Amino acid sequence: MAKTVSINIPHQLGAAEAKRRLEEGFSQMAGQIPGGDPSRFTQSWSGDTLNFSAAAMGQTITGIVQVLDDHARLDVSLPGLLGMAAGKIKDELSRRGQLLLK
Repeated sequence: MAKTVSINIPHQLGAAEAKRRLEEGFSQMAGQIPGGDPSRFTQSWSGDTLNFSAAAMGQTITGIVQVLDDHARLDVSLPGLLGMAAGKIKDELSRRGQLLLK
């Protein structure tokens, strides 16, 4: 059963600059997922919304990032065993997201 993790990352960049930073840094983050396969990372933008998927530990993570003027909202679906580590994953995603939008 998948577990959904939601994170709000505040910023003072405006939507356009936040989106630019996420575009540049998001795929780099995917390559740093423990047990991940960077070749199986996909992302697509529709306006200010990013849809993505990544493979880690033989499972597929899917998510969406909505970029707003003052924050970005990240919703990630963690399947199986990854869902059991949701707390640690959420903390790490929040930390890395804040670094991107600093």
